[in-house]
Amino acid sequence: MSDGILTVLFFVPLFLIVLLANLADKQRLAGGSGRTVAGLTYAFHAFIFGVMAAAGAALHGIAIASKANDEIKQSITEFLSGGGSGQAEAILPVLDRLEVLGLGIWLPAAAAPLFLLPPVRRALAGFIQIDARSSTHAVAVSFVMLVVINLAVTLAVGLETLADLSEGVETDGGTLLLSVWVQQITFALWAVVGVGWLTRRRLLQTLERLRLVVPRPVEVAVGIGTGLVSVAVILALEIVAGAVGWGVDEDVQRLTEVLVGPLLGSIPGILTLGLAAGIGEETLFRGALQPRFGLLFTSVLFALLHSQYGITLSTLAVFIVGLILGLVRNRFNTSTCVIAHAAYNITLGMIAYFYPQVF
Repeated sequence: MSDGILTVLFFVPLFLIVLLANLADKQRLAGGSGRTVAGLTYAFHAFIFGVMAAAGAALHGIAIASKANDEIKQSITEFLSGGGSGQAEAILPVLDRLEVLGLGIWLPAAAAPLFLLPPVRRALAGFIQIDARSSTHAVAVSFVMLVVINLAVTLAVGLETLADLSEGVETDGGTLLLSVWVQQITFALWAVVGVGWLTRRRLLQTLERLRLVVPRPVEVAVGIGTGLVSVAVILALEIVAGAVGWGVDEDVQRLTEVLVGPLLGSIPGILTLGLAAGIGEETLFRGALQPRFGLLFTSVLFALLHSQYGITLSTLAVFIVGLILGLVRNRFNTSTCVIAHAAYNITLGMIAYFYPQVF
């Protein structure tokens, strides 16, 4: 449950930034300047990312100091491990990569406000479908740095270290199930608010912008079929990759087992992995972002968001699935993508449940 609470708390300031940006656009579209609200939006945005940058810079500085002084390094190790020798061994690899970790936080965080500058926004508008005058679009583009930070932290810590640390934490299936729903509902709400609900659009207009509709029978069939085809494609990819010596990373398997393993042991858990991810991730990526960022860029972001896979075969698999879902979005609607994503995850979950030897 604590993970879910942390997710909500993390997103609260981001919700406020998005709300303010939409209010600024509402004033501008109504004939006003919107500059006062836009300025407040950018100031709050710069403060949030400034705090992130300062935290990353502090880690960077601590890393440099610990390399120069063994006593500092020992003190930091004892503090992070809580005095436990066993935990200290797991912490040491993180401390050795603390300089890269700090850099991976402060550099993207410091770069995020640059996307708010009009010249940068006008340049980006030549490549993706954003309005260079829109505060909402500017903020959305800058938030890409959050994905970069998330991935940078994962790569800096290392999948092996993350797996080692995660295996030492007991996870209750019921708590994990609730956390997944909280996270994905937060994603969906972020998307709904981001495209203007509560500010520029009424609920029905918001759903129309997101292309969330009541699916027709043919769209339900297409969604289920797409999910099953996607499973076949990814299983074939793994077979081919294994034949050429590029199999699924062992640390990815260990980390996945810790993160979602408890859910794969029950039907409610498997349904949660399908339905929650389908609703949350598709509303955000295919519903809100793809019409602005385009198919390719959105698929890349979708893959990189799954930072628990690092840069491995599993990342490529998520990218391919993202492309397939994006094509479905272009041809049909986001609701069909939700069904396809749910069918894909549930099918993989059922295979793992009934035929664990496959994985």
